[in-house]
Amino acid sequence: MGELKQKVTRLRQAYAPHEHRPLGGYLASMGTFAGVTAAIATLVKAAGRTVPERPAASDVVLLSIATHKLSRLLAKDAVTSPLRAPFTRYDRPIGSGEVLEQVRDSGSPTRHAIGELLSCPFCLAVWVSTGLTGGLVLAPRLTRLVATALTAVAASDFLQMAYAIAQQSAEGHKD
Repeated sequence: MGELKQKVTRLRQAYAPHEHRPLGGYLASMGTFAGVTAAIATLVKAAGRTVPERPAASDVVLLSIATHKLSRLLAKDAVTSPLRAPFTRYDRPIGSGEVLEQVRDSGSPTRHAIGELLSCPFCLAVWVSTGLTGGLVLAPRLTRLVATALTAVAASDFLQMAYAIAQQSAEGHKD
């Protein structure tokens, strides 16, 4: 294992000599993702489920919106900050119940990579989408129900923001 760590260190130094990039942590994250994906595939096979040749367009839209909402909820929502706290440090609120956090400089490449993953909705979307897609095959009714709830919350978020903008506009035009 020490030899692998040395190779990763040399690779990191060659890749980003003037900036700390936690390549070892990224490798661990990619390995974990591959393991999770393999576990889902194994569960699908063991359960005797069939994978659709082509997902329904309605499922793609539903999972897309649900993935967006769950990724933002996990990565940015103030209420879910206890999940990120071991890996991030609070910076400031950024509106609509969301917070900005910085990755903790812990010295651990794995912890740093997890902090980046947990505070980035774009990064988390891959994991969330994989989980929801696996859920669609393993437990389609439950997954569609959860995805529908997340999609409704996402739509509500946009309506709340549109209402706030309309209200500000109306108050700005008062005589």
